[in-house]
Amino acid sequence: MLRRPERGQPPAYRASQALILARPFTSRRRKLLGEPMTTIAQQLRRIDGSKIAVWVIGGGILLFITVGSIATLTSGEFSAEAWIDLFVFGLAQGSIYALIALGYTLVYGVLFMINFAHGEVFMGGMYIAFFVARAFDESGFLNANPILSLVIITLVSTSVSTFLAVMLERIAYRPLRNSPRLVYLITAIGASFFLQYAFRGIFGPSTKVYPDIGILQGEWSIFGIEILKRQAIVIVAAVLMMVLLQVFVNYTKAGRAIRAVAEDREAAALMGINVDRSIVTTFVVGGAMAGVAGILYAISFRQVTHTVGFIPGLKAFTAAVLGGIGNIPGAMVGGIFLGIFESVGPTLFFSGLDIPSPNQLKDVIAFTMLVLVLIFRPTGILGEAIDEKRA
Repeated sequence: MLRRPERGQPPAYRASQALILARPFTSRRRKLLGEPMTTIAQQLRRIDGSKIAVWVIGGGILLFITVGSIATLTSGEFSAEAWIDLFVFGLAQGSIYALIALGYTLVYGVLFMINFAHGEVFMGGMYIAFFVARAFDESGFLNANPILSLVIITLVSTSVSTFLAVMLERIAYRPLRNSPRLVYLITAIGASFFLQYAFRGIFGPSTKVYPDIGILQGEWSIFGIEILKRQAIVIVAAVLMMVLLQVFVNYTKAGRAIRAVAEDREAAALMGINVDRSIVTTFVVGGAMAGVAGILYAISFRQVTHTVGFIPGLKAFTAAVLGGIGNIPGAMVGGIFLGIFESVGPTLFFSGLDIPSPNQLKDVIAFTMLVLVLIFRPTGILGEAIDEKRA
């Protein structure tokens, strides 16, 4: 058995003993030095119980989903047409989530903050555009010139949402740029409530209903599938906006500047990029996407209140996390995936288990999906491992 080196021993022997003592406590070294081995009980105590509990919960959720899905599909209660309708509705709803989520992920990619007031940016443009739509409807201009009316209403919504986004950056966020992230978070939540109750105080708490547009009524047959016109328009418009955003970010000078600032703000400034301008451009783009999403939401659901941005904003944030926060394609995929899952999931998972009113559990489905993704893939569907600076 090896012992600690003593002064009476030769120098070479003392050096070899010192080298062994300096090594990490491996099982072989413990054996050589006569130290007690780690017991099984000690090894079990080192296991992270919280991680085991999380994986058990995740496995239980997956088991419940699997059993419910099998029970629903084997019952034959729903036809293929019903599943297609649910899928198309989810695709349209997910497209709206994706457009809102782009605002979250763009701001996070540049400032590493979650702009929880983005839901109110979405609400503000849709709210103000309602008064334009109502004026057009009362004058007869809306149905006489429906396409021009929709373009003008969309421009109004986009302009208002962009204005709100830029004001948030200039007044609420820019003075705090070097502050801890918790300060950013509290400020964003405060700005969210401020905008909600400002609109409530100015325009009242009543629900506003968008007028019907004649050309959006009815259905189109696409590859033999009957799709509501408004759903088809929502899907096409959302995909077009996503493509335009990808082109802007990847192939324009302003887009490259945004990507440079997102990669390293200090280095981008040293290379001559105007960081403040790039950050404002990010908020402009995110606000414009939210404004378009607001009109698409109005086309689909027609109702707007001062709180209408809260739940879609949370769902869009969930979509951004699902896809990988800070990842633009991830936000698109996450939004569409969440919309489809939220539409199909309640019927698929709960109907076969004889649970009453499964559609009322769609919010449970959405946030359960968030929990599962955070358990099994914390960086999101298309996300990558992030460094300590971004964490």
